[in-house]
Amino acid sequence: MNIIVWIVQGVLAAVHLGAGLAKLTQTREALVANPNMAWATDFTEPVIKMIGVLEVLAAIGLIVPWWTGIAPVLTPIAALGLVALMIGAVITHTRRHETKIVPVPLFLALLAAFVAWQRFGDL
Repeated sequence: MNIIVWIVQGVLAAVHLGAGLAKLTQTREALVANPNMAWATDFTEPVIKMIGVLEVLAAIGLIVPWWTGIAPVLTPIAALGLVALMIGAVITHTRRHETKIVPVPLFLALLAAFVAWQRFGDL
């Protein structure tokens, strides 16, 4: 089971590292121009940057503490943070009637909940 959890952690970390870096390196206008990021019209640039920072920190938190053995409790906590972030994404997309995209953050939230459940159990 440990290998499966590591794979899920790696996938989640890669997805959120990429998404977070995109939010941090692109302007709000560039993000809004992307059809997949139309939700950014509802948020200010500082809020978008904060979401990017949270995603990057979560990506790091999913891997580094468990891998190094230094404060491994931070890994399931990072996973719970991603659950909260993805629930916010589901709410945002639902409110905007973007029903086709809702399954993506919902699935990512479920994967993050799986990691949190497994890693809290391994402590």
